[in-house]
Amino acid sequence: MLKIFILASVFFGFGWYSQSYISFVSKKNVLSSLDKIKAKKRLDVIILNSPTVYYMGPEKEMGFEYELLSSYAKEIGVDLNLTVVNTVDKALELSKEGFGDITAAGLSVTKQRQEDFIFGPKYFLVQEQMICHKDMYKQKNFPKDMEDLSGLNVVVGKKTSYAQTLHRLETLYPKMKVVYDANESTESLLEMVWKKEIDCTVADSNIFSINQRYYPELSMAFAVSERKHLAWILRKNDSSLKNDLYMWINRCEQTGKMAELRDFYYSYLNIFDYYDTKIFHKRLKSRLPQYETYFKEAGKKYKIPWVLLAAQSYQESHWRANAKSHTGVRGMMMLTLNTAKSLGVKNRLDAKQSIFGGAKYIAKMEKRFGSEVKGKNRMMFALAAYNVGMGHMHDAQTLARRLNKNPYSWRDIKTVLPLLSQKKYYKQLKYGYARGNEPVRYVSAIHQYADIIYKYKK
Repeated sequence: MLKIFILASVFFGFGWYSQSYISFVSKKNVLSSLDKIKAKKRLDVIILNSPTVYYMGPEKEMGFEYELLSSYAKEIGVDLNLTVVNTVDKALELSKEGFGDITAAGLSVTKQRQEDFIFGPKYFLVQEQMICHKDMYKQKNFPKDMEDLSGLNVVVGKKTSYAQTLHRLETLYPKMKVVYDANESTESLLEMVWKKEIDCTVADSNIFSINQRYYPELSMAFAVSERKHLAWILRKNDSSLKNDLYMWINRCEQTGKMAELRDFYYSYLNIFDYYDTKIFHKRLKSRLPQYETYFKEAGKKYKIPWVLLAAQSYQESHWRANAKSHTGVRGMMMLTLNTAKSLGVKNRLDAKQSIFGGAKYIAKMEKRFGSEVKGKNRMMFALAAYNVGMGHMHDAQTLARRLNKNPYSWRDIKTVLPLLSQKKYYKQLKYGYARGNEPVRYVSAIHQYADIIYKYKK
């Protein structure tokens, strides 16, 4: 009897131990969401097709959020697989269905969304703004506050954060009538305001700033919300991917990568001249077609995006083949006589020769910077050198080192260049005084013009 009891005890004890062990092993072998992504070697992302998130640029895929995701995918050693959608509504629908690993759609973090979704780290700060057409000033019905929206045709995207905001405000302003559209994107609604098909819509501040370049008659009426953070939606509730993203974004902030991306996509938006932009839009139709083929051919030959080349030419001459400055530079790309000769340009007033010569010169400038200047910085440096001269650019790099700034980053160099006009700095440098503000404005203007050309030709 004792033997039977001992055997039973051993048997049942072993059974309990076995189940515990199996349970322990099973838990140990359960993969986290980050492990699963690494195991399949692919990060599946739902991404919004828009100027602030993701779009196909002149040469490659671009967008602030796209570049962040590409960098993260590379960091964890996986491919980036995109499912592109055209509305926030569709992005949220797929997210609820559990499709993909991450949703990137310029999504602001709201209390209502936090009830339905898991958000990752915050990466950008925006404010919701009411956007209307400038002509409403003339009609004397341009709204100054929520009460002024009575009688106006206001349309926003369904299931956007703007819809959530206006739903709450409708109880306070019952005379305000809002249409919630499930088919139109924020960008398309902004275009509809510009075409006067609707009176007003709501957009985040960064989306408005970018689209104002394409539709210069748009105007911000008033803010409809406090500042809000943007973040990505994550699929799984385990902390592995979320924690890894937090640490990665923190590293991006510390290394300056995040600031550099923000600078590239958003810094030039602070400069907006309504009349200059209006004139530029007119010349896109009247002047650019005469020279577009030359820009494309020269861009292809010297591996420069043609829209960037065209934008630089506009900044130089406003696309006038016979342009001339008081300093003697001439033509579409405003070449000096000596530079033209060195490039093999026989006639600076010949548009084709000037464009090809200018492209060749930019390519030469870019090659003269060391391999330490990487990525987008190379073209920024080359354009600045085209304007201010290679010697002053080297001086700016020297000064950057002395000031403990990064001599290979445009973000830092553009803060140093203006110092070249101050005696306490330029007297210690090889090439002396320079009007250092000019190349900074020059590069920003080219960036802005290129962005508009791309949108116009898309």
